[in-house]
Amino acid sequence: MDQPVSTSAAPVQDGAADGAGQSSGMSPGTRYAARSIGSGVATLFFVVVFNFFLFRMLPGDPIGLYTRGRNVPPEQIAKLRAELDKPILEQFLTYVANPFSSTINSARFNRPVWELIFERVGATLLLVGTAILIASIVGTLIGIRAAWKRGETFDSVSSAVTLTLYAMPEFWLGMILLIMFGVGTAITPGVFPIGGIISPGVDPRSLEGILNVAWHMVLPVTTLAAVYVAEYALVMRASLIDEMGQDYLTVARAKGLKDKVVRRRHAVPNAILPTVTLIFMNLGFVISGAITIETVFSWPGLGLLTYDALRGPDIALLQATFLLFSIGVIVANIIADLLYAVLDPRVRV
Repeated sequence: MDQPVSTSAAPVQDGAADGAGQSSGMSPGTRYAARSIGSGVATLFFVVVFNFFLFRMLPGDPIGLYTRGRNVPPEQIAKLRAELDKPILEQFLTYVANPFSSTINSARFNRPVWELIFERVGATLLLVGTAILIASIVGTLIGIRAAWKRGETFDSVSSAVTLTLYAMPEFWLGMILLIMFGVGTAITPGVFPIGGIISPGVDPRSLEGILNVAWHMVLPVTTLAAVYVAEYALVMRASLIDEMGQDYLTVARAKGLKDKVVRRRHAVPNAILPTVTLIFMNLGFVISGAITIETVFSWPGLGLLTYDALRGPDIALLQATFLLFSIGVIVANIIADLLYAVLDPRVRV
């Protein structure tokens, strides 16, 4: 009697599950995407709230910073302090209603904060985006070869170099390259610019200007790419080594497939998933730039702007940059989640 009861109960349970899936009207992939986007929106709201209170706990007098070195009438100073001394709830509601308000001025630069930020975005995207693009290609290829030739000379040398680069502080490596190839030493020529994005008097829209910008990018891009290459190579190597022991690769070889085909069609597509996720997560930091690198090379991007704001402290500018950085990271994580579901069907199920 136990067996028939068990058999008849199963279809009812499956039917109920199918009905629930049909009633929702959403496929598993759609539900996964909705959860990822919803989680990102909730995180963004938390960031906005946290961003408002965080920078109000910093020491310093923003009014004093704003009026430093300026002949500001006492009446205007009193008006500014009245604005600053509004009830905290009123300030909070005003900020949450429009955190991207263009009427908020930087105390240090005496200009709208978002105007300053949008002027610097292009330089940061150019610098960090180029570094990550180069590093993702080179690092992935190094990791693939090192894992597939595990224990050989290339693996030993590449692992030692990547571990060294991964442990090396970015600003320290940048200063070493700047001294060696920017300033110059007894054994290395100083052939590259020591700072800035373009030489004075050069039109950035001309061919000469484009080449000049590329020449200025060599040292900072090399510094950033070296660290990212190490990270991607180590992750790719470890992931591919894990895949190399899987049964489906043994089956593929048993079918007579060449070693290159097994690696290209079977092992790498599965092993590259963690690396792709890491690349997209790092893309979230493209918008924030590299504060230390931009400071070392005087690169006029968001990283250098953030450093200048911290020296104030410029509360309004810090709030705006922190919000922009957070949005970049959140959006990149959402894209990584969605792309992971596309690359790996198991995630959707």
